[in-house]
Amino acid sequence: MMRHHLARVCRSLNWRRLISLGVGGLFAVAAAQTPAPAPPPAANPADDLFQLGQQLFNDLAPPEIKAQFSFPTREQWDEFGLRLQSALEGESLEGLAAYGPEARTALTALHSVSGYEDLADWLEQRLDEIEGAQEATQPPASPTPPAPNVPRPAPQPLPKSGPSSRAIPHYDLWLARVRQRPAPARAAALLPRVQGAFRAEGIPAELAWLAEAESTFNPSARSPAGAKGLFQFMPDTARSLGLDTFLPDERTDPEKSAYAAAKYLRSLHGKFGTWPLALAAYNAGEGRVRRAMTASRAKDFAGVASSLPAETRMYVPKVLALVATRTGVGPERIPSPQVR
Repeated sequence: MMRHHLARVCRSLNWRRLISLGVGGLFAVAAAQTPAPAPPPAANPADDLFQLGQQLFNDLAPPEIKAQFSFPTREQWDEFGLRLQSALEGESLEGLAAYGPEARTALTALHSVSGYEDLADWLEQRLDEIEGAQEATQPPASPTPPAPNVPRPAPQPLPKSGPSSRAIPHYDLWLARVRQRPAPARAAALLPRVQGAFRAEGIPAELAWLAEAESTFNPSARSPAGAKGLFQFMPDTARSLGLDTFLPDERTDPEKSAYAAAKYLRSLHGKFGTWPLALAAYNAGEGRVRRAMTASRAKDFAGVASSLPAETRMYVPKVLALVATRTGVGPERIPSPQVR
């Protein structure tokens, strides 16, 4: 039944647009594209998507489309996802920003096809960070010169930056981006359960909005790399925090995953001493943050940010801006974990 439903949906899609996409191996590409080098063999969570996409293309693509385009090889299928992951983990904001057009079109396609909502919610947040990187790397606009013979206004003193602006690079950019953004529709039902788990673990309830940045509050959200749930735990991390990942996969249980996230945040704050660094470690991994701190000889996020992955440099100010927008609590006012 699912396959027949997908077939009906796909018949209504613009095949040229669908085939031109390439995110995470979900879409076909032009036949003339040079095949990418084959990645090392590994288990890939997107294998089922590849097989379904190939079958739908073979069964449903019109003859004129098949004459101009071919479905990609497994290697081509994976290549874009590998490049995107490399950009997320790399240190270049410009490199991350370059993926905007492809990711934006891919998200539109994912929202168009039934069955891909969980992957779409993951990509929506990554696209948000890509677009933040685009903003961050744009040259400042040149001021418009005053018209001739019009007196210049007296210069006004610049507002003093608060602690958050000085300590969190790109925080003001993200505050402007999320200030008018409505909360995800699922948040109203899930937030009390997530906040209850955070409070029980002594973690500030305001940080429950981390789930918006991770998964758009979708308990089933998943990434092509295998992360899943409200808080996007990879299998190894989930198991280290006491979650089962197979029959059932407790990463998709809102309360159990919230308790695990709270425990993890407590541990990271204990190791790094501040919430910005703890959030950086949540996103990039403890080892990556430690190496960056050693290389930069810095002890705060501002000092270490340029040595962190591009995604992390967008993720930390984004989470803190979401917390400030949703709760009115700025970065400098988020309390430390309660002593237990």
